[in-house]
Amino acid sequence: MKLRDTARFSTICIHAGQTPDPATGAIITPIYQTSTYVQEALGKHKGYEYARTQNPTRAAFEANIAAIENGPAAFGFASGMAATGAVMTLLQSGDHVVVTDNTYGGTYRLFERVLRKYQLDFTYVDTSRIDDIAAAITSKTKMLFLETPTNPVLRLTDLAGACSLARARGVVVAVDNTFASPYIQRPIDFGADLVIHSTTKFLNGHSDSVGGVVVATREDHIEWLRFVQNAEGAIIGPMDAWLVLRGTKTLPIRMERHNANAMVLAEFLASHPKVTLVHYPGLPSHPQHALAKTQMRGFGGLISFALGSFERARTLLNSVRLMALAESLGGVETLISHPATMTHASVPPDRRQQLGIADDLVRVSVGIEDVEDLKEDLAQALDRI
Repeated sequence: MKLRDTARFSTICIHAGQTPDPATGAIITPIYQTSTYVQEALGKHKGYEYARTQNPTRAAFEANIAAIENGPAAFGFASGMAATGAVMTLLQSGDHVVVTDNTYGGTYRLFERVLRKYQLDFTYVDTSRIDDIAAAITSKTKMLFLETPTNPVLRLTDLAGACSLARARGVVVAVDNTFASPYIQRPIDFGADLVIHSTTKFLNGHSDSVGGVVVATREDHIEWLRFVQNAEGAIIGPMDAWLVLRGTKTLPIRMERHNANAMVLAEFLASHPKVTLVHYPGLPSHPQHALAKTQMRGFGGLISFALGSFERARTLLNSVRLMALAESLGGVETLISHPATMTHASVPPDRRQQLGIADDLVRVSVGIEDVEDLKEDLAQALDRI
């Protein structure tokens, strides 16, 4: 039996895909930093021919992530966007995709600025409303591309409902699970066909690696993604794969602290007179709080909040001392950012306004520091407004 059939989540994170090195007995998977492999004789090798095609460190990483997401196979890529790009090669000219409207700015840029050139069509809808998904699906729709929670306003999609609808219409479901992490939700368990991660974020967890991964469930998708991974060559390198393997070992305990710290800060911000709005699924005021309680295991480490004006947001962002003003998320350290000019700068201003990504919005990726220090940092920054 496979480990995932007998072990629980935390055990899977530590052990799946990990076997002692056969040459030395090393308990940690080695970094196989090689470009090629010596063959014993013509046509006779040990399962490895060329490092773009196969690498033992990458193979361990892929087996680990596949088990964590409860999928049969995973494929590592050089970034989350490379992973998304690989998924889109499942489509062909003339195909239509329904996309979560508040999707990551880089995803929007790829779809609108690159893939439309190849006659792929995209419709963006509020996928928190199942009826809006249904209305957007046409005879040409081949994929439903979901992001939940969304970046940065943390809107949720009912995964079970959306996957059921898509399956009934013969539409493939791909879910960007980066914001949640598989600790919080596993979309395949709700019926998703494909799961995408920027491994740069929670899976790595230490802000020292860039990578991406796709977990696939259908055999035709698995065969195609294995081919595309080799054909296009946008692979994750062995060092980055090894760093993610290091990260997934502590994913459960890190996520517990991310969840706990974010809940405390969300409640603090929601009660602060200078904060006009807080987006966090763990708050009862969140419009989908009930869905979050049933679909998610904890509410995640991301918070966004509004301050009333760009000037007020800028003052806070320039006044934090412990929190780092930086893009990205999911690391052990707390990062604070301004979505309108950072992560979502590629989204047109009018569209940002429609999505609630106003100039006064601030996003916090809550780390695992002592939460009282984080509260004090926010308090002193808010005092400067």
